[in-house]
Amino acid sequence: MIPIISIVGKSDSGKTTLLEKLVRELKSRGFRVGTIKHDAHSFEIDHEGKDSWRHKKAGASISIISSAEKIGVVMDSDHDHTLSEIREKLIKDVDVILSEGYKREIHPKIEVYRREKRQEMLCGADDNLLAIAGNPETPPAGVPVFDLDDPVPICDFIQSRFLR
Repeated sequence: MIPIISIVGKSDSGKTTLLEKLVRELKSRGFRVGTIKHDAHSFEIDHEGKDSWRHKKAGASISIISSAEKIGVVMDSDHDHTLSEIREKLIKDVDVILSEGYKREIHPKIEVYRREKRQEMLCGADDNLLAIAGNPETPPAGVPVFDLDDPVPICDFIQSRFLR
């Protein structure tokens, strides 16, 4: 089963920037990485008037646009899917999945935390908190803390725990 690790944190803490660094580093090591971004709001990835948009607007349950470089899928959803559901339905041929958000999910989490934001941490050790990227004053016991700006040790940790 493909492991899933969620990058969580408060708004504007640096989750996306960290995720980008982790993807680049893991890819440079030869790993195939999938990502899932949670959006609490509705979003639109297709554009009005385009053929694929028109297919969906006409009532297609799923619309796929394909080229030599990429494939895009827009499909109906009757609920907010869990990471496990998305993995099972849509993701194949990767070594690890990094998600952004999904703080309430059961999967292991790396919390991005910046002390200067003066916010409380989202997770505790009982929230399947794997590690912290940042500078907490008092991290939960037994939870390693990594430099937010250096993805190499974080990727070493991910690789040793999930990508043997």
